[in-house]
Amino acid sequence: MRAWETRGEGTLHPVERPVPRPGPGEVALRVHVCGVCRTDLHVRDGDLAPRRSPVVPGHEVVGTVVGLGAGVTRFAAGERVGVAWLRHTCGACRWCRRGAENLCPESRYTGWDEDGGYAEYAVAPAGFAYALPEALPDEQAAPLLCAGIIGYRALRRAAVPPGGRLGLYGFGGSAHITAQVAIAQGAEVHVLTRDAAARALALELGAVSAGEAYDAPPVPLDSAIVFAPVGDLVPPALAALDRGGTLAVAGIHLSAVPELDYQRHLFRERTLTSVTSNTRADGEELLALAPRLGVTATVTPYPLGRAAHALDDLAADRVHGAAVLHIGDLRP
Repeated sequence: MRAWETRGEGTLHPVERPVPRPGPGEVALRVHVCGVCRTDLHVRDGDLAPRRSPVVPGHEVVGTVVGLGAGVTRFAAGERVGVAWLRHTCGACRWCRRGAENLCPESRYTGWDEDGGYAEYAVAPAGFAYALPEALPDEQAAPLLCAGIIGYRALRRAAVPPGGRLGLYGFGGSAHITAQVAIAQGAEVHVLTRDAAARALALELGAVSAGEAYDAPPVPLDSAIVFAPVGDLVPPALAALDRGGTLAVAGIHLSAVPELDYQRHLFRERTLTSVTSNTRADGEELLALAPRLGVTATVTPYPLGRAAHALDDLAADRVHGAAVLHIGDLRP
């Protein structure tokens, strides 16, 4: 099969590999599409220390089951499934037992610990794969599997009150999905991002305002989410919160956060929290909710042969909405 791999040195390499076979408890997929996520950049560039080298990136995988490992009864050949970032937890630690499997110390991840979806075929644990609603086409389902799930968890962590004011810092693949969920649930959304095209998209999707990344929003915020991996945004986002507001930081990687001033940034019971991966329950909820709310990802498609170019475009903020690789298209 054709695939792309990286050693965390800042580049992707096109390769040919044997088609992987499913082990016990696993399913094998013929990959249709794979979303391109900012975390893939962190893997490629070594911001996340390599756990498997080389590794095939990609953790927003949509494909058809073509093989079943021993003991798999959850899926059958020919079913369409999705594979996301979280792919293994121990199931026995105190975090797993209390429903916080995203905090499991033994958690493993697609496209980091194990090969992902920048390839014609992939394998995944059946217990961590998702059955996909028929209402979600491949190209729409892929961005939901990480950008959507993480944004959904961040939205919950941000504790937006009913009808509350939500600020979104950065407006890429995850934020533009999260904004639609929040608006459908009655929130007033304000977007702050450096990219003019992203600001225009935010307004098209129903945001009340869209300003530059470091601007003050036009009103005090009840909640905010920092999607951009930029620690410098944390102080202004905290300062924009009203009394009792909550800021959630959604990225797995964040540049250094400047020193905070207690009175300006945290006093009056403001809360600063983070988002670590996702639980399977997050994914199941979002995949059921998104079609009902009419959430639609804005997609920039790329052929598999241009995966390296897609990552470069993402790094340079040239992607409109979410980038998705079409695996059957091998054009360079």
